[in-house]
Amino acid sequence: MNSFLYNLTGKIALVTGSSRGIGRAAGLKLAACGAKVIFHGVKDSEKLSSVVAEAGNCAEALTADFGNADEVVALAEIIKQKQIIPDILVLNASVQSYTGIANFDSNEFVRMFRTNVESSCILLNELLPEMQKKKFGRIIFVGSINGIKPASRLAIYGAAKAALMNIAKTTALENAHYGITVNTILPGVIETDRNSEILKDAEFTSALKKDIPMHRFGRTDECADLITFLSSEQAGYITGNEISISGGWQL
Repeated sequence: MNSFLYNLTGKIALVTGSSRGIGRAAGLKLAACGAKVIFHGVKDSEKLSSVVAEAGNCAEALTADFGNADEVVALAEIIKQKQIIPDILVLNASVQSYTGIANFDSNEFVRMFRTNVESSCILLNELLPEMQKKKFGRIIFVGSINGIKPASRLAIYGAAKAALMNIAKTTALENAHYGITVNTILPGVIETDRNSEILKDAEFTSALKKDIPMHRFGRTDECADLITFLSSEQAGYITGNEISISGGWQL
């Protein structure tokens, strides 16, 4: 995607979970289109520092553990105090583990729902009133194909992502008249460091690609392109949707 296709100059973007993977690619793409980007990580790290440096003068980093509600509230307070209310909010931060019904674990259930669902609700509750004042907003939830395509090993993760889709639709309905759009993207198998270990298994990888109509895995830049489009003025009449980016795996 040509970075000059979408002009985001003057816009502020907060991308959660953006020290790596899809979040990192999205933050860099938004910065390339002119947005001031707030990159987020659980804590200060070399990866977080490097992506801010790569994005340039328009970027900064903030940290918060999204498994801790108090830290999420504190992050929102810092954003309000610094008067960097986002025009674009990319809710990407998440945790994933292979937890299903057969190996259900209550602590892991709470950890995934707290990090993947509750943290987004807190940020919306804290930041939406400020976004409403601007009469403009772009909110993009980074869901998962597992939210609509059951996978036994990822049952709890998939349930958390399905919950987010419902929250996104409700948020879209309640905020459309403020000029705020809310959409969810549903990545399939994307080549990220999170997936790198499991994708080392050549036999598993080959079988998985055969299940995907396009017979390949996705790239983080492809997800970033979709997020950037949904963040733009050109997407101003698109809201309340789930958009699969999975090579047809949703079919």
